[in-house]
Amino acid sequence: MTIADYVALFLAQNNIKHVFGMTGGASLHLIHAIRKRADIEMVFTHHEQSAAMCADAYSRVSKNLGAAIATSGPGATNLITGICCSFFDSVPTIYITGQVSTFRSNEGTGVRQIGFQETNIVEICRPITKYVVKLTDANLIRHELEKCRYIALMDRPGPVLIDIPDNLQRVEIDPMNLKSFEIPDSNTPPIINTHKVGLFKLIKEITRSKRPVVIVGWGARLSHAEEVLAEFLSELNFPILPTWAAVDLFDPNDERVVGTFGTHGTRAGNYTVQNADFILVLGSRLDTHATGSPPQTFARDALKFVVDIDPHEINKFEKIGIRVEEAFCLDIRKFIELFLNILDKNDLPNIDLWRATIKSWKDKYPPGIESKEHLSVNPYDFMKSLSEHAESGDQIVSDTGCALAWAMQSFKFKDGQRFFHAFNNTPMGYALPAAIACAFVHPDKKIICIVGDGSIQLNIQELATIAHHKLNIKIFVINNFGYSMIKQTQDQWLNSEYVGSSITGGLSMPNFPRVAEAYGINSFQIETQSSISEVLTNVFNLSGPVLCDVHIPDDFRVAPQVKYGFPIEDGEPFLRRDEFLCNMIVEPLSVSLTRGKN
Repeated sequence: MTIADYVALFLAQNNIKHVFGMTGGASLHLIHAIRKRADIEMVFTHHEQSAAMCADAYSRVSKNLGAAIATSGPGATNLITGICCSFFDSVPTIYITGQVSTFRSNEGTGVRQIGFQETNIVEICRPITKYVVKLTDANLIRHELEKCRYIALMDRPGPVLIDIPDNLQRVEIDPMNLKSFEIPDSNTPPIINTHKVGLFKLIKEITRSKRPVVIVGWGARLSHAEEVLAEFLSELNFPILPTWAAVDLFDPNDERVVGTFGTHGTRAGNYTVQNADFILVLGSRLDTHATGSPPQTFARDALKFVVDIDPHEINKFEKIGIRVEEAFCLDIRKFIELFLNILDKNDLPNIDLWRATIKSWKDKYPPGIESKEHLSVNPYDFMKSLSEHAESGDQIVSDTGCALAWAMQSFKFKDGQRFFHAFNNTPMGYALPAAIACAFVHPDKKIICIVGDGSIQLNIQELATIAHHKLNIKIFVINNFGYSMIKQTQDQWLNSEYVGSSITGGLSMPNFPRVAEAYGINSFQIETQSSISEVLTNVFNLSGPVLCDVHIPDDFRVAPQVKYGFPIEDGEPFLRRDEFLCNMIVEPLSVSLTRGKN
């Protein structure tokens, strides 16, 4: 067989059922090798960025490696945004690029390029991959592919890239004589001995806490710890604060679940985390979206214990000014196993007063209560209604911007539903490709795609892919005729001058139903509050792809939202200071005492 045939065989043997890509001269042999196999399907997108994002989402949904292929030069560089999604969210993906033939390489010449579309994608992608390599010896193809797989999945997962010159793809090899990759030996000391002192310190501080919370992040999904996590949280019975990446793990009607927190979180969630005296963080790196800026203002009176598999994430806390009492560099499943072995439930504190306080915040500040009244569509009401119409088992994908923030504050997930987003790279244009990947993994399920009017245009060409495969994707375009998230920043810092974020500021928006019609996709519009439920019913009654254009007033903003320089308990619109102070158990910061309504 050829190298190209072996690559296709390797992908199939690793249970990858779909590979995403766009045809190009330097990748043709790879693509043809995949296409002629019956046990793997080549899905063609209309942009390599879409293919990379499809591979990223495919891995998230399938809990297996995702794969994408691109040609050399611009094809390879177009993958970069999707690779970043996998890198920052620790998603195991393999990206395969074609390269100019070795006899056309510029290596050792000092010139910029010899072969047509020659680009050194290896060095470009080195900072955003766990491993990247250019194949130089045909006999090393097995070794490099197995090494890519091992590194992509080991410890903190992530993307890998292998660059294969065009002439090597055609080389005939004997697969029985190929060199394999040997997994390196591990000399890790016994985990219980390493963390024994820290675990007993953790138990001691849990016993003494009066206002404890547990933060659950994306690491719970990455470690496939869903079942043991549920047992752990049941034993502990503490209030739960999910990050956006973990929000679909929990029943929103569970009294332990407070809500999301951070710069675009709920008021109840932010009051809870900021007034806590003890925080156990499971699989969240606590980025500035979660902590606010400066990070030192985050949960400033709480003892913090962190579980994270990446020592670099743990070590960064000192640099950014967050004190951590004890860190456990462990897989979450292993941590829970160790913890439950030494936990005595009789040592758990009585936190009934704390639970009552949290409930009062949840009752007083439900999502959307601070939004303006409009006869047209209130996005908070729309998201609530969308969640009511969605069924158990539906897969929900969101793009970035206000559409994401409104969903994260008010969408109530049902049992069996999953939510997907590129949480840390959070690029515009992610939702359509991610929805495509979801549809291929789960052809029997309904895919709900939430995307802004700006974001959809970055990969709007993938409507052709959706229509071609007749994918059961319901696309909801949150259309506020501009970039509302940018407008909110311009409100805060630039005197509401909406340059580059509005129609008057230079943007242009198409008629989305007509665009859908051009691709052969059914469409609906929602322009009033009263029509939301009826139109949603009509959308979900149709099989196949549907686009629904949801008109949101262009002055609607995310509320609450925390301005830079303020702690996350003090989001805009500012509460009256007497009301704000009544909600604070810990000492308020001076910046909060001098701003806001009197």
